[in-house]
Amino acid sequence: MEKKELRIVFMGTPEFAVGSLKALVEGGYNVVGVVTQPDRPVGRHGSVLQSSAVKQYALEHGIPVLQPEKMKDSDFVNELRAMNADVQVVVAFRMLPEVVWAMPRYGTFNVHASLLPQYRGAAPINWAVINGETMTGVTTFFLDHEIDTGRIIMQKTFAIPDDADVEYVYDGLMALGAEACIETIDAIIEGDGHVESTPQIVKTDGILKPAPKIFKDTCQINFGMTAREVYNFVRGLSPVPGAWGNVSIDDGVQTEMKIFSTRKTGEHTDMKPGAIKTTKKQMFVATGDEWLEVLTLQMPGKKRMGATDYINGKR
Repeated sequence: MEKKELRIVFMGTPEFAVGSLKALVEGGYNVVGVVTQPDRPVGRHGSVLQSSAVKQYALEHGIPVLQPEKMKDSDFVNELRAMNADVQVVVAFRMLPEVVWAMPRYGTFNVHASLLPQYRGAAPINWAVINGETMTGVTTFFLDHEIDTGRIIMQKTFAIPDDADVEYVYDGLMALGAEACIETIDAIIEGDGHVESTPQIVKTDGILKPAPKIFKDTCQINFGMTAREVYNFVRGLSPVPGAWGNVSIDDGVQTEMKIFSTRKTGEHTDMKPGAIKTTKKQMFVATGDEWLEVLTLQMPGKKRMGATDYINGKR
């Protein structure tokens, strides 16, 4: 089978998904359609509709786009069926009903940003960093009835440096996911529509680390954790959406502060977690065991800034 003979429908929404779509388009594969979320209102009054990153890329390259509100909508299902896809590729999209994922003759596979079965869910990159993992990766797998549980086609690993934040890992996995996407498609082509896959195996200890969606409450820092845990938590949410916590500053007044980067000091503290101390150029926050230096922060109603700039401004 030649690559132009394989009809591909791509499903995704954010920038992360564009990496794989771009690799398919620039690689000369036959992407016959794109499915993405409906345009969303943005701005203070919600008067402007914004297209997803995937839609913008698809339109720039003349690829037909479908934007269903509901994946089981009969009109959408009929339009999708008319595209006559041989295979569907899903990257950072919503959960699909069986009528959609079972439609192509060669199935539907997902590019997931973790080494499944670990970190099933909507935010695998964030949670891998928050939990202090030193290794993550991407998995391609066939969709089935349960979320992120299908048969694994391929996995690729990615090292997480101790000083890496989510942006670094996100960019790395976006590129790695695009590689895995192309290699999976090539395997399907070489196998005339068939590719080997294996069931997901949960180790005997049975411990699975989930990756649920991130909300504002999820981002609140518990300064009672160890300095290492707070350090990982901050970088696991930086630069977006950003970790925040209530700190004691200005004569003990509780203030909500966003923190984007920190440095471990190794200095023990008996101060109440969340207490702040400053020098002429540095800011430190007390955790459950040690002082953690705050490097980059944002106060309510202010711009993101370095701790030194904040101290100078207060002075």
